Amino acid sequence: MQKTRNSRGIPEDYLIREHAKLSHLKEVAQRTYLYSKYLYKENIPDYPQPEFHVAQLKHDTQRRALLRIWKDEGFKDPRGGSSDPQKHSLVWWSLAVGTEEIQEAEARLLKRTYPDWTEEQTAKQKSFLWKFATSPAFSEKSIFGSYRFTFTVQEVLEAYCKQFCSGAPPIMRVYKTSLYKQEVVHVVLVHSPANQELFSEYPLLPHNDPNAVCTYKDGCFIWRPEAMCETHSYELIRKPDENQMYTRSLGSDYQFYVWDNVAIALYVERGQVLNFDCDLLKENLTFCRKTDGNVPFEIQFDDFKAAKALVEDLWPDPWFQLKEELSLKQDFKEEPKEEPMEDEDSQQ
Repeated sequence: MQKTRNSRGIPEDYLIREHAKLSHLKEVAQRTYLYSKYLYKENIPDYPQPEFHVAQLKHDTQRRALLRIWKDEGFKDPRGGSSDPQKHSLVWWSLAVGTEEIQEAEARLLKRTYPDWTEEQTAKQKSFLWKFATSPAFSEKSIFGSYRFTFTVQEVLEAYCKQFCSGAPPIMRVYKTSLYKQEVVHVVLVHSPANQELFSEYPLLPHNDPNAVCTYKDGCFIWRPEAMCETHSYELIRKPDENQMYTRSLGSDYQFYVWDNVAIALYVERGQVLNFDCDLLKENLTFCRKTDGNVPFEIQFDDFKAAKALVEDLWPDPWFQLKEELSLKQDFKEEPKEEPMEDEDSQQ
């Protein structure tokens, strides 16, 4: 693996031109410092590995970057490629997985596991997948600032297509897999057909590979996470005789592990901006609270009152109200059915 430090000075080991599965990543990273933090662990309780069909992208940022986005009416690489090991100027987005995507992924997982799933069993099954969606990839809170832009994949790709591809479809490629202390990032590169020669060494992103970490089809990124939890507070219990899945609380025996996610990196020439209508920027903006975990020291967060005042100043509109991102727990009111806890002796 190659080593670098990202734009915030955080150690990063990476595999170029590859979206590595965890099993392969464990093999190639064994002698690295980052492997010894969380990736090495094997005693992780059983957890689901669903397939998400994601139709939205998010871009989190802080106050000073928000001001630049407002001024430019869009997004650019503020460092002009200097922070990328390959020196490519990139605009970064993440997959935005919401309640609907989790519900659909849960149904997909159950049908794949139990092909003979009946209507009666469907009605009996309680929601469970959301309890495993505990990593920052699913959080309403942010690592990178108080302001979140959420666009549909189609909105982003259509804007990129018109502004950078002369109307032609953009090309997607497998860029790299990055390993941090507790995070694994699979990066998808998006570029114009005009830059074919520049990026020809990178494999094309697959469309129909059922084993790929990430593919793209019909306006959705299809993501198959192998570590969706970060904090493992539940164990997945399978009941094949009932065609059901349940959860079991681990109580104080919870485990920390790596978590994975997908980043979308759009190539733009240095100084160029991916523009959006100013009203669309406003409508797609929400407020995020600070994550409970560690954040880069240079990231500044605003409280909701200050954020609301800033947005009202930038986009004066008496009909617009800045909303706060809501947690998944607020959408899943009904508690999943859990198996009773075994006594302590039986768990050792």
